[in-house]
Amino acid sequence: MLASMERLAIPLDSPSPVRHAMRMAVVTETYPPEVNGVAMTLGRIVSAMRAREHHIQLIRPRQGAQDTDHAEPHLETILKPGLPIPRYQGLRMGLPAKAALLALWREKRPDVVHVVTEGPLGWSALSAALQLGIPVTSGFHTNFHHYSRHYGLGWLKAPIARYLRNFHNRTRITMVPTHAMRDDLLRQGYRRLHVVARGVDTALFNPARRDDGLRAAWGVRPDDLVALYVGRLAPEKNLSLVMRAYAMMRTHAPSTKLVLVGNGPMQAELKRALPDAIFAGVRIGTDLATYYASGDVFLFPSLTETFGNVTLEAMASGLAVIAYDYAAARESITQGENGLLAPLGDATAFCALAQALAPDHRRARALGEAARRAAECNGWATIYTQFEQALCRVVQENERSAHATRIAFRPRPN
Repeated sequence: MLASMERLAIPLDSPSPVRHAMRMAVVTETYPPEVNGVAMTLGRIVSAMRAREHHIQLIRPRQGAQDTDHAEPHLETILKPGLPIPRYQGLRMGLPAKAALLALWREKRPDVVHVVTEGPLGWSALSAALQLGIPVTSGFHTNFHHYSRHYGLGWLKAPIARYLRNFHNRTRITMVPTHAMRDDLLRQGYRRLHVVARGVDTALFNPARRDDGLRAAWGVRPDDLVALYVGRLAPEKNLSLVMRAYAMMRTHAPSTKLVLVGNGPMQAELKRALPDAIFAGVRIGTDLATYYASGDVFLFPSLTETFGNVTLEAMASGLAVIAYDYAAARESITQGENGLLAPLGDATAFCALAQALAPDHRRARALGEAARRAAECNGWATIYTQFEQALCRVVQENERSAHATRIAFRPRPN
């Protein structure tokens, strides 16, 4: 979920390790104030690169009628037409724009193009940059090929997977958030993968934001357990397992309360199935952080994450996380020490962990305290530097290659 934009200002206390400012074109089909993990991560990275005095050309779909091209220090925002994405309220898919990008980059040539999303706008950017000889990097953020089966499009999984592999293999490097995902994509035939993790704002997401008044408004007594879910209310998030785990938690701790933060196409169905749960809708910034900190156990049964920012946000907020053993959970949680991990896809094990933890408030608190300590080691500054250095290496390699080519074809004196 998206942290408030007020938190995106990046302090200048960590100097850039890169000597010269780069001109970066960043092409994306999602960006704040849109609410999702990719937008939040990208908003932070763009702010950090601006703070380090790199020049950003941000190219994205127009988000609304009032959205216009504009320029700020170290940032030029260029808007392109887009269409709404079905079942993803508030998000838009950029339309093809290769001719416009060719004209733009002939006039204002960037040192590197970083493509965040693989839609028509991203493909146009990749094609235009390659035609102009501009190096391209990309990020692998969303398992679209896994999502397809949740929307009645399972027959598209194989062609989508081929498209994504072809897309990323045409770039100089593809950034992925975890070592496990790198290994998985390597097995699928992806090349030139580079791990750039994600961080968490431990000042924003903090156990100190726990609000007893909010808990009382949920109908929760001081010693009752609150199970929390944060994310889209959508089929790909495996929310049937949240319902099943919650039901089993109540067999051992009947006063357990479930709070769901977010919205999506399953909201009406979930409200019918969970009449006693709290549906909080979308929350951002300090409001979201307060909801996190006011819970006790975080249930995250998704099987389609590339990372799962919410895992780190819950850990930083001092919650005991129950998740599958992959993505951010595998990278950050040590089983039984600072969270609980079920084998990937083992719904019975996931529910058993939730059921056993429900009456054991002391253990839940201990896991949450350890989770907070672990999250404090996942600050954003290191991630910004990893991203910056990856792009810098690509730019430098491209410059060396161009220089070598010029020397090779320099006319020899008679």
